[in-house]
Amino acid sequence: MILNKIKYFSILLLAFAVTASCETEDYTFPVEEAPALEAGSANFSKYVSVGNSLTAGYTDGALFIAGQENAFPNLLSQKFALLGGGEFTQPLTNDNIGGLTLSGVVIQEPRLIFDGADILRLNATPTNEISSPNPGPYNNMGVPGAKSFHLLSNGYGNVAGVPTGQANPYFVRMASNPNASVLEDAASQGATFVSLWIGNNDVLSYATSGGAGVDQTGNPDVTTYGSNDITDPTVFAGVFNTLLNTLSANGEQGVVLNIPDVTSVPYFTTIPHNPIPLDAATADQLNQAYVAYNQGMLQAETVGFISSEERELRTINFVEGQNAVVMIDESLTDLSAFGAPSIRQATPEDLIVLPAKSFIGTLVNDDPTLINGVSVPLADNWVLTTNEQTEVMNATAAFNQTIETLTTQKGWAFIDANNILLQMANGGVMFDQYNMTGQLVFGNMFSLDGVHVSARGNAFIANEVLKAIDTTYGSNFEAAGMLLKADDFVTMFSPNL
Repeated sequence: MILNKIKYFSILLLAFAVTASCETEDYTFPVEEAPALEAGSANFSKYVSVGNSLTAGYTDGALFIAGQENAFPNLLSQKFALLGGGEFTQPLTNDNIGGLTLSGVVIQEPRLIFDGADILRLNATPTNEISSPNPGPYNNMGVPGAKSFHLLSNGYGNVAGVPTGQANPYFVRMASNPNASVLEDAASQGATFVSLWIGNNDVLSYATSGGAGVDQTGNPDVTTYGSNDITDPTVFAGVFNTLLNTLSANGEQGVVLNIPDVTSVPYFTTIPHNPIPLDAATADQLNQAYVAYNQGMLQAETVGFISSEERELRTINFVEGQNAVVMIDESLTDLSAFGAPSIRQATPEDLIVLPAKSFIGTLVNDDPTLINGVSVPLADNWVLTTNEQTEVMNATAAFNQTIETLTTQKGWAFIDANNILLQMANGGVMFDQYNMTGQLVFGNMFSLDGVHVSARGNAFIANEVLKAIDTTYGSNFEAAGMLLKADDFVTMFSPNL
């Protein structure tokens, strides 16, 4: 009986082995090879990129070699080289310290680093002396800090204009001559393919200054603009049209990126409106200090100087737990004639700029009664209010309408960077196995300065550009498996780099 069972079991094993062998043989799938890489109608033999810090490879609050090497145009050039693209030159800095000097005086600080607990400046001295330039032009014409109209400005690279703000120290390093313009140097190179990403700084500097500048909508005279002002949309449209027409005058092909919503970047979303923790006793003590002020607001409402809504907004009240900062708001009704300051506590809609993190809640001159953001209100430049955000968003929408319309008319590839950033701010966008979000330090997309992208962020952008080129010009970077891999890039550079 036992022998029969063993024999039966052996037959079953043999049948299973035969079946498994047949299944393996029947369901073996051939490996499909990726198609050969093709350019389609695109000509990549001479590539020139034009833009600002996002084009230059500026990251972690500085320009340095590692960041420049990971700049999205440089990454693109490596892919273009597979289809006949030539050398791609960049105005490389001296090292990985970052920062600039003028006659030995530091005018731009070294890069930021993360020590595992906090973000701080690298403890090193910059070595890039701008009075000893390396004249271009270069294939990468990204100039940190440049606004759209700056690209047309002759003398923007003249070192004599740096102290007065008439020239840009980064362009001084790379201009073909002191009287050159960025556009002239870019157009002189005989490019066959161009990337253009400009306009961010036309709204960004206003936003990062907490709205300290002026919205110049309606003012066409850029010579009257301050460094933190919003560019007039009509001026922007004229400048952008000139840029596109000049860069395509000889049949050049290209790709254009629009302007992201700058208020969605970590520079504005990292610090909550209520970052100050208080115990019950301290909250009560602070409330006593604001009794006279709050009574003054009630009286101002009673006599009709302010509405009940404004009185509620201006009333200061602290509680046990997390508390909103006290801030100056110059849009409030002016009650200075009665000795009342224009202050209120921040709301969830207010955006506190990242640098304020270093001093909110600290003592002024070691005086325990003078606490930044509590008994000492934050100055207006540390907070972007809802009114100021509206000005930024209106300008961004106008600029982006111009960019998309003119790019479409030109027939160049277009990338909606604004939409991509909004997706990142609302849950994230996948890049291989990484979720690219707007979180500072660990969100993959942004560098330590909270505005500029990381090396991995640059790779993500480069892939978006390659896919847009595929769509417009019939190349096949994506189908041929030529997109960049997220694991080949970092989100934070080592302090010892």
